[in-house]
Amino acid sequence: MEVITIDWLSLALGILAGVLIGVIPTALFYHKGFSKKSRELLESKQKTEEDAALLIGEAVKTGEDKKREILLSTREEVHKARLELERDVRAKRQELTRERQRIDQKETVLDRRTQSLEDRERHYTEREELLNARDVELQASEAKKREELERIANLTVGEARTLVLEEAEREYRRDIAIMYKEIEEEAKMSANAKARELVVSTIQRYAHDYVSEATVSVVSLPNEDMKGRIIGREGRNIRTIEQLTGVDLIIDDTPEAVILSSFDPIRREVARLAIERLVQDGRIHPTRIEEMVKKANRDVENSIREAGEQVVFETGVMGLPAEVIKILGRLKYRTSYGQNVLQHSVEVCRIAGMLAAELDLDVMDAKRAGLLHDIGKAVDFEMEGSHVDLGSEIARRYKLDPIVINSIESHHDDVEPESLIACLVAAADAISAARPGARRENIETYIKRIEKLEELAQSVPGVEKSYAVQAGREIRVMVLPDSVSDEEMPLLVHELCQTIERELHFPGQIKVNMIRESRYSEYAK
Repeated sequence: MEVITIDWLSLALGILAGVLIGVIPTALFYHKGFSKKSRELLESKQKTEEDAALLIGEAVKTGEDKKREILLSTREEVHKARLELERDVRAKRQELTRERQRIDQKETVLDRRTQSLEDRERHYTEREELLNARDVELQASEAKKREELERIANLTVGEARTLVLEEAEREYRRDIAIMYKEIEEEAKMSANAKARELVVSTIQRYAHDYVSEATVSVVSLPNEDMKGRIIGREGRNIRTIEQLTGVDLIIDDTPEAVILSSFDPIRREVARLAIERLVQDGRIHPTRIEEMVKKANRDVENSIREAGEQVVFETGVMGLPAEVIKILGRLKYRTSYGQNVLQHSVEVCRIAGMLAAELDLDVMDAKRAGLLHDIGKAVDFEMEGSHVDLGSEIARRYKLDPIVINSIESHHDDVEPESLIACLVAAADAISAARPGARRENIETYIKRIEKLEELAQSVPGVEKSYAVQAGREIRVMVLPDSVSDEEMPLLVHELCQTIERELHFPGQIKVNMIRESRYSEYAK
């Protein structure tokens, strides 16, 4: 068996020689190829650089040309602007020169005037000093003359003045009376006809019936036994009613009736509704009374709100606050001299609106002021103060119009009216109150007013007798013909009217008639 031996060294040398033989030709081939490509790239690069140099040169040349053009254009524009600026500067300098000349001329004139005024002031000062000196001399001379006259006449200046005024009054009283009568007649001729026409037409346009309302409520009962049930055992029912409503119950011999008495008309209405419902229900005990009183309170509150809203809707007076409308509705249960105040306010509202329309005034302002003129009467039974003060306070609290506030304050002449609308509201209030049947008066108050009226008339010098007629709306005054002349009568009537207005409170107006009668008798024989 033959053994084969491998010479590893020879094998390795053979492989290495083969690799070298393969690598050398390959390297020569690639070297030749790379050299050619490099030359091509180099030539392309040189060509590109030459083209770029050409482009840069052309761009530089174009930029230089453009630069020269721009510089030339800019220089021309700068030159033009410089010329225009120089022209403007020259014009401004000329204008400033002229203005300076005018100012210099004015300063010269002012200096002359100032000098003239200073000369005049110095002259007037000298004259004033001279006049003051003369005035002192004249006062001293006058004082000496007055002292001398007082010594000669044995009268002081005040006493002499009083004597002169008394003599002038005696001498010219007749002329003043005649002049007053002429002025009065002339004013009446022009004003009475128009005023009468306005008032009469307004009253005719607004016709409304009046019903006198009592200040005491009466509840009718089905029988006399119901009185005992209202009183209750040991008076517990009547005590409960009086405590819950604040109303006095008068149960007397009046057949089948219970009388409710209270200064607060709303409480009186609540008590009336509660008792009427208790009588209809038949169950009268403290618990049921409390339920009925609460229900009556709610009903009265709703009635007050509805009454205010209804009045505002009927009169067309818009823009009033909700609280003012609610307070206005409370007047439904308020009376004055037997006249319902809410109904009276509505009438004053409409009359004032009619008068304002006739005089071309703001009708809405007049109606608003007329409707709210007595709003203070809604709270005067529970708050201190007159209804005028309370009404103006309510109006200010809710920021009502100043015309409304002044109309409330002036409709009873507490303050002076500041607008024609305030005067119209006062006139409308007088018209509404003075209508026949509108108001009634307590007999004692009426008698006292009549006696006071006659007493004031009797206090006038020269009056012989006085008689109040037509329920105190007119007074007839008889004067002594020997003491009072015809010329003095107008002044006496005017003074008596002022005295009545100052001393007496009365609804509407009072007519004063002064009568002077002369009689001459002789016997034929």
